[in-house]
Amino acid sequence: MPDIIQLLHREQNTHTAFVIKKWLNIWAILITAVLIFITGNLPSSVVLAAPMHGIAMHGALKYQEDFGHFSYANPNAPKGGKHVRAIIGSFNSLNPLIVKGAPALGLREYVFESLMVRALDEPFSLYGLIAKDIETAKDRSWVKFTLHETAKFSDGKPITVEDVIFSHAVLRDKGRPNHRYYYGKVKSIEKIEERKVIFNFIDNKDQEMPLIIGLMPILPKHHFSKATFDQTTLTIPIGSGPYKISSIKPGTSITYRKDPKYWGNDLNANKGRYNFDEIRFDYFRDESVLFEAFKKGLYHAREESDPARWSSWYSFPALKKGKVRKVTFPVSIPAPLSAFVFNTRRKKFANIHVRKALTLMFNFEWINKSLYHGAYVRTQSFFDRSELSSHGKAADTYERHLLEPYKKYVQPKVLAGNFNMPKSPSSGRMRQNRRKALRLFAKAGYRLNKGQLRHKKTKRPFTFEILSATKDQERLFLTYIRVLKSIGIQATLRQVDSSQFQQRKNTYDYDMLQHTWYSSLSPGNEQNFRWSSAVANKPGSYNYAGVQNPAVDAMIKAIIAAKTRQELISAVRALDRVLLSGHYVIPLFHLKNQWVAHWDNLKHPTTHTLYGHNIDSWWHASIPAPDK
Repeated sequence: MPDIIQLLHREQNTHTAFVIKKWLNIWAILITAVLIFITGNLPSSVVLAAPMHGIAMHGALKYQEDFGHFSYANPNAPKGGKHVRAIIGSFNSLNPLIVKGAPALGLREYVFESLMVRALDEPFSLYGLIAKDIETAKDRSWVKFTLHETAKFSDGKPITVEDVIFSHAVLRDKGRPNHRYYYGKVKSIEKIEERKVIFNFIDNKDQEMPLIIGLMPILPKHHFSKATFDQTTLTIPIGSGPYKISSIKPGTSITYRKDPKYWGNDLNANKGRYNFDEIRFDYFRDESVLFEAFKKGLYHAREESDPARWSSWYSFPALKKGKVRKVTFPVSIPAPLSAFVFNTRRKKFANIHVRKALTLMFNFEWINKSLYHGAYVRTQSFFDRSELSSHGKAADTYERHLLEPYKKYVQPKVLAGNFNMPKSPSSGRMRQNRRKALRLFAKAGYRLNKGQLRHKKTKRPFTFEILSATKDQERLFLTYIRVLKSIGIQATLRQVDSSQFQQRKNTYDYDMLQHTWYSSLSPGNEQNFRWSSAVANKPGSYNYAGVQNPAVDAMIKAIIAAKTRQELISAVRALDRVLLSGHYVIPLFHLKNQWVAHWDNLKHPTTHTLYGHNIDSWWHASIPAPDK
C-alpha cells in the first residue's frame, strides 16, 4: 500500500495521476473487500495507520495529543542564567556521530535534534519534535513521518525531507557502527509529499525500528559533506537544536548559547526544558582537581558515585552554610552495569574456566566495607534493580522456549534463578575462593609452581595488563591486583589519558578494562551493539568483551521482535541468563539511588524521571519566575 501512495504523490499534479488515483482507489476497495471476505482481517502491513503525535514501544502512550508538558518539567520555570558542568577527559572533535576522535559533550543533546523526542517517564515512548506526527503499519514494516512546518536549522534554512534522506544515508555509510547497523535495516526511503517521508524496512521482525528511526539525528545536507563526514573536525556545526556553539577551547571547554530563534521553543515536549541561556562544559584531568573546582563553585552540579567521597568529602564550608545541597533521587531504571571486562579475543581469556576463576578472586565484601563504607550493592545481573533482571527468578515458560535450542549456553543454576556472584569474607581472607580458583585454573591447563601460576605445557606465567583511565579505576584495580598475587598471578596496571583510553577501547587493544553500560526499561537494538557476534570484531562497537555466542544473538533477536511488554521482559531475562552463564565480565556494584550535589543557584522540579534527575529541566534560582 505505501508503494501505491508514493506513486500517486509523485504524479499528483498531472491529469494522468488523477486517472490513476481514481482507478487505484476502486481497486484498493475491491482488494480490501476480498481480503476481509477471505480472511476476516487485513494483512497488518496493509492496515492504513492514522497519524499519531507519538509512539510507544509497547502499550499505550502516557501523554495525549494535547498534553501541555512532560511531568518532570516545570512549564513556569524561569529562563536565563549560566550553567557550568565538568567532566574528566578531553575532546578533539565536534562530530559525535563517528568513530574517530573524542567528541565534545553536549553536541547530541543541544545541537543535533532527532525526528522525535523520548519521554523520560515512560519505558520507551517518543513524541513529535522535527516530525510532528508518525504513522506505522500494524506489523511495523514501514514508518512515515510528517515534518513540522516551522522546523528549521540554526542558520534559518527549513528542515526538508531531503535533509532526512541525506542524514539516513550518511549515518548508514559513514556513522558509528550502531548507526550503520540500525539504518542498514531500511530497505528504501522516499519522499511522498513536500513534508512527508516514508521508511520501508527489510523485514517486519524488528518491532523497534520505527522508534529507532524516530531517534535518528537530522543533519543539514547543505552543511555536511558525505565525503568527509567520517573525519574529525573542530569546525562549528549547524544543527536544529535549542543551542548553538558560541566558543570552544579544544580539550579544555565548550560553550553553548541558547538560540533566540530556536524553532521549537513552543512545542509541548520542550515546555519547561532548556532553561539556561548558556551551558559550558569544562574538562579536567584529575578527579581531585575536579572536586576542588566544585568546592569553589567553578561548576554547579555533580553526580556522585563514590560513597567515600559522599560521606566524608562533602564537609566543606559552602555545604555547611547551605550554599551546596546534597540530594538523593530515586531511580527506576536498571542499575548501570559497571564491570571488569575480559577481552575474550585474547587467548588467555578465551577459556571460561579462567574467567570464572578470576571472578572468584574479586572480593566485593571487603572492598565495599574498606573502600566504600558499605554503601554499594553487588550487581547480580546485567539488568539489576529492575523487573528485567533474571536474578532470583526461575525462567518462565517463554524463556525456556527461547532457550531450549541453546541449553548448553545456560548454567542450570542461572536457569533456576539460584545463581549468585561469589561471596568472600569481609575480613579479606579468601582461602576457599583461592582453592576454587586454582581448581578452575587447573582445568584450563595452569598450576601454581613456586609462587607463580604457569601453564603446564608451555611453562609461561599467567600475566595480563589492565587498562585504566581514572584514579578511581586505578584504586579499585590495584586492590584487585594485590589479591591476584595470592594465587601467583602477575597483573599490571597501565594508566593512560582519556583520548588514548578511548582509542584503545575502539580497537580492542587491551586485556582487561573497566566499563559501564547503561540500560533503559526497554532494551532493544543497542544490545546488538553491545553483545552480538556481528559487531565483535568491528572497531568502535560496545562489545568490549568480544562476545560471540549464538544464544546471545538469538535472545537479542527475540528482544527486538517482542510484540508485548511481557514478551520483552522474558526475552531480556533470557539474554541476561546467557550473558551471566558466559562469565564475560566481572560485575561490580551499584548504588540503590542517585546522589547529586549542587550549588543553591540551581533549582529542579519536584517530579523526577525514571532516570533520576534531568538537568535539562532545571533552572537558575536567581532568575525571577515569569508571570503565569
